[in-house]
Amino acid sequence: MTSRPYHRPLTPGDGFFEAVEGGADPALVTEAAERAAALLVRGARGSEDEELIGRVVHLAEAEGLEALADLWAGSPAESLAGCLWRLYLLREWVHAQPLEAALQFDTGRRVAEVDHVVAGVADPPGPDEVRAMVDAVLRGIAETDFADVLMRAAAFAQVVAAGRTQLELAQATQMRTLGEQLAEAARHELAGSLH
Repeated sequence: MTSRPYHRPLTPGDGFFEAVEGGADPALVTEAAERAAALLVRGARGSEDEELIGRVVHLAEAEGLEALADLWAGSPAESLAGCLWRLYLLREWVHAQPLEAALQFDTGRRVAEVDHVVAGVADPPGPDEVRAMVDAVLRGIAETDFADVLMRAAAFAQVVAAGRTQLELAQATQMRTLGEQLAEAARHELAGSLH
């Protein structure tokens, strides 16, 4: 055994923590995500700039869905950032699988008639029609009231969920939850409490 006297451990100074590499501060990332979402939703509204509206619609393609996921995927459903993540995720799915989206929507519209009308997909709902509808929803971020955008997307998701249930497909519950989250966010937006 050594006869070394007890030494109090050294505490690292502020410089130590600043020098540690491990990514951005989660609080700062959350704040940046919320600010970006607010600027996109609140700043684009009422714009007649077709270039800006096009950038809003095609943001996931331009920036990559992974970049948007890094920015918004962890945000609560009742936040602007969470809403945008869900809207772009829905658009990405429709554009990646338009035949499946059209089939599921067409099947669901027979049992979810009210949501079918609110969603506003042309009749008959083929792949081109569901893609056009989901793009129109995103265009609405700049052109219409954000609550309307959320209600249309919620209705679309609910019709698709009903279609998945009728077709006995997996993930009907997930799509139903997505629709419920968007509908709840629309209620928050109407109440002025969506941030």
